Amino acid sequence: MAKQIDVRQAADLVKDGMIVMIGGFMSNGTPEIIMDALVDKGVKHLTVIANDSGMPSSGIGKLIEAGAVKKIIASHIGLNPLTGRLMNEGKLEVALVPQGSLAEQVRAAGAGLGGVLTPTGLGTDAAKNKRIIEVDGKEYLLEKPLRADIALLRGSMVDEAGNIFYRGTTRNFNPMMATAADIVVVAAEEIVPLGRIAAENIATPGIFVDYIVGGEPA
Repeated sequence: MAKQIDVRQAADLVKDGMIVMIGGFMSNGTPEIIMDALVDKGVKHLTVIANDSGMPSSGIGKLIEAGAVKKIIASHIGLNPLTGRLMNEGKLEVALVPQGSLAEQVRAAGAGLGGVLTPTGLGTDAAKNKRIIEVDGKEYLLEKPLRADIALLRGSMVDEAGNIFYRGTTRNFNPMMATAADIVVVAAEEIVPLGRIAAENIATPGIFVDYIVGGEPA
């Protein structure tokens, strides 16, 4: 059974130097109240795994502005000019990964797989220092699993057992990240009694969720 905590307690779970998965796509589906709490706490040296680096003063962009991130593994950074500037100045390490590969690397970690084979990135910088495997005469890159110390998610509706419903496109990377981290925290727009969410609408079963934080704005 997931435990309900306040946002300060959630921020305290994130320690300096941790690998942190953060749900969201252009900040849509990112737990904003936890981002704010991490900035207030002053956490440092995080490695962030996410689809992108958010936008100025939004989502993961808040952590970038606060200097909390030493490395980000993401699909694109173009919506946050500060990320690009810090990268060019050598103040932030950025690993750019094709979006489909990133999603499958996270999914592989959650499924306990040794990695995924993909032709995406062959012959490009994305293939540097990566193993190439031939299958039936075709070459593929081996993309290794991505796992985190903690995953920070956002749920539209979360019941008392931690079962999560995501409204619309807020779902994005959140469900797969819930399976690929040692600790999972969800910031809920609404916490409801067990049974309120129809079973077919549950995208993340509560078995994956450790902590629930209320108060995420809709």
